[in-house]
Amino acid sequence: MTANTVFYASTGPQLTLFGLDVAKAALEKRNAVVLPANVQYAWPHPSKRYLYVVSSDGGPGVAGTTHRANAFRIDPVSGSLQSHGEPQSLPSRPIHVSVDASGEYLLTAYNAPSSVCVHRLNADGSIGEAVHQGDKLDVGIYAHQIRTTPDNSAAILVTRGNNAADGKPEDPGALKLFAFKRGALSNLASIAPASGLGFGPRHFDFHPSAPWVYVSVERQNKLYTYQLQSDIPTSFNPTACWVASRSS
Repeated sequence: MTANTVFYASTGPQLTLFGLDVAKAALEKRNAVVLPANVQYAWPHPSKRYLYVVSSDGGPGVAGTTHRANAFRIDPVSGSLQSHGEPQSLPSRPIHVSVDASGEYLLTAYNAPSSVCVHRLNADGSIGEAVHQGDKLDVGIYAHQIRTTPDNSAAILVTRGNNAADGKPEDPGALKLFAFKRGALSNLASIAPASGLGFGPRHFDFHPSAPWVYVSVERQNKLYTYQLQSDIPTSFNPTACWVASRSS
């Protein structure tokens, strides 16, 4: 980190910029931008020139009526955000957003109903039109995250499922794999141990240099490790599983 390191923190619809003084271990509140509704997630462009923020007035058990994706230009010196292009309306509460490795597409996941959409990013970094998704996508139950693989040939959608409750049986969880080409998704595979029962993943991340994918399994307090195969980049090979204890 350097003296110019900054980070953003959200409270409701407000996204605040803080400067970080590493030497003094101190934070400095600088300025803030206000989104149309409560901030749900944000993701930087690979160039670090733009930040994409999705917001919604929906929440658990509340559908809401305002759902937006906004682009901001990042000042290269101060980190301040400036609105960039026109916001795009979204169909329901967005729960996760990311940018593909090429920096050309914005991918958004929704949990209720479970779904995903892809928007083109214009050459200037602003958000463009949605990409039509042709075939019916297998989006599972309670989508929670979507990202493209490092080589950008595929996208992985985490679907959490739900615990059994109030006489309703458990909804299975899974990792849904899609081929990804020019913003279009097509079904490839579903990774669902034991048909997804007892498997409730929430988020995943890639190792920066090795072919490992780490998956946090929320409902079972576990961390799974998968191998992203180089010869078939859209498939997983499970290699290990660790149980993460939770203090009571």
